[in-house]
Amino acid sequence: MFNPVDFPEPTLVSVNGVELEVFEAGRRNSGEPIVLCHGWPEHAFSWRHQMRALAAAGHHVIVPNQRGYGNSSRPAEVTDYDIEHLSGDLIALLDHYGYQDATFVGHDWGAFVVWGLTLLHPSRVNKVINLSVPYFERGEKPWTEVMEATLGGDFYFVHFNRQPGVADAVFEDNTFRFLRNMYRKNVPFAEPQPGMALINLARAETPLGEPLMSDSELAVFVSAFESSGFTASINWYRNLDRNWRLLADVDPIIRQPALMIYGDRDVVQRSENLADFVPLVEVVSLDCGHWIQQEKPEETNQLILTWLERQGAAHGH
Repeated sequence: MFNPVDFPEPTLVSVNGVELEVFEAGRRNSGEPIVLCHGWPEHAFSWRHQMRALAAAGHHVIVPNQRGYGNSSRPAEVTDYDIEHLSGDLIALLDHYGYQDATFVGHDWGAFVVWGLTLLHPSRVNKVINLSVPYFERGEKPWTEVMEATLGGDFYFVHFNRQPGVADAVFEDNTFRFLRNMYRKNVPFAEPQPGMALINLARAETPLGEPLMSDSELAVFVSAFESSGFTASINWYRNLDRNWRLLADVDPIIRQPALMIYGDRDVVQRSENLADFVPLVEVVSLDCGHWIQQEKPEETNQLILTWLERQGAAHGH
């Protein structure tokens, strides 16, 4: 059982016009840097099971609370959470530590950021490992429009964009219940109910499935969101179409070696044509839901470490 007191103390690092709360394991400049990027509604703490294992394998492990989360800055402008700012924070973090490039690992929104970061700053990323969220092909129409047309106005991405502030307020009124109901495993399949699913989840009396983590672990997330609120993190969603525009002129191909880890029971859709955009990708899946690295920590660590070792061997390190 993981004890939250085992988690490293953070440092506040000034980068790119904000302060990021950063947790580290392993020694600086002693091994390959690896940056772990959390998703929504998460926290650097979601990587607690990976940090020690990666540090033991010789990595300098850098785990920021990205802007909008934990004790990191929460700028007021919605556009301060676009892919340019989010990836700029991570590049500035590499500069802060004096690294030319690093391996980036992302889960959920963190994966979306890592894909975008790799397109915008290819020379700063040497390998990509993403969990749950595959590369989003940039089609003819902005992503929110496509989602609205195919999934409807109650789909949470669309709702966050079309009804700003509505969901944020419900989550803030029900922070504990929302996060307790969200972080579950072995959730039985249920027919979708009318309304906005996450608002329904935040108000549900009884959670489905089994808890993903202990009460003391859950408390870390709950106290972080009780102090930060949800608006800053939801602002990431409110830049989806802006990101679609910002990525218009970049080469859409990811040329770095990449590992894509899916959860077999994750509700996030897999990519049909991942290798077209990420030719050097290796795809694996674990028997779990969405919270891959927390639900299957040992297996996730094993996959990542074995893959990294193979990459190193292939390049003669």
